[in-house]
Amino acid sequence: MDFDRLFRFLHDLNNNNHKEWMDTHRAAYHQVRDDYKQWVEALDAELAEIDPEYEHTPPGRALNRINNNLLYHPDRPVYKDHFGVVMDKIPGKSEFYIHLGISESFIAGGFFRPEREILSSIRDAIDYNGEVLEDILNKPSFRKLFPDGLYNDRLKTTPKGYHKTHPHIRLLRNKSYVVTHNLTQTEITSPGFRDKVISVYRELIPFRDYLNTAITV
Repeated sequence: MDFDRLFRFLHDLNNNNHKEWMDTHRAAYHQVRDDYKQWVEALDAELAEIDPEYEHTPPGRALNRINNNLLYHPDRPVYKDHFGVVMDKIPGKSEFYIHLGISESFIAGGFFRPEREILSSIRDAIDYNGEVLEDILNKPSFRKLFPDGLYNDRLKTTPKGYHKTHPHIRLLRNKSYVVTHNLTQTEITSPGFRDKVISVYRELIPFRDYLNTAITV
C-alpha cells in the first residue's frame, strides 16, 4: 500500500473540494481507495488470527464514504479530508477505528457517544467492578499507547442513580468510553505501519472486551 499516494490524494482533494474536481480525478480516487481496501482486507485476516472474538468485516463495509453528509451538515465541505475505517464491525459492539487524514490521524477503540441503553450498561458494569476497568486503563503498556486515557467527554454533574462519593465517579461521568492513539504521517508511511496497528489492537483487547461484556451481561 502506497500511503504516500493516499496522503497526496487527500491533500489535492482538500485543495479542490468540489464535485467537478472529483469527477475529473475519480480514477485516481478509485485506485487509492481500492489499494487501501486491499490493505484493510489483509489486516482484517491478521486481526482475526490473533483475536478469537474478532468478527470479519469486508473492506467495502469497513471503509466509510468519503462524501460528507450535507443533508444534516450543509456547512461542511463536499468531501472529507480523511479515510475512516471501522473494523470488527457488528451492531452493539465497541469499535476498532483507523482514521488517516491530513488534519489528524489516529487509531481508536471503544464507544463514542453510545446510545442510552449501552451507556447505562457500561455504567452498571463500572458500578459493579469498576476497579477492573481502572486496572486496564492504568496498565503501563496501555498508558504508553493511550497517554490521554479515556476521551474527555464527561458530565459536569453526577449521573442519575449514583452518588458523588462513588469510588469510580470519574469513570461513571463519561459520556464516551473510547481511547485514541495518535499517529504521525511518518509512522503511517513507514514499512512497519501494519505491525504498529496490530500492536495497538492487541493492547485494546482487554479494554474492548470489558465494554463488550458490559453490554451483553
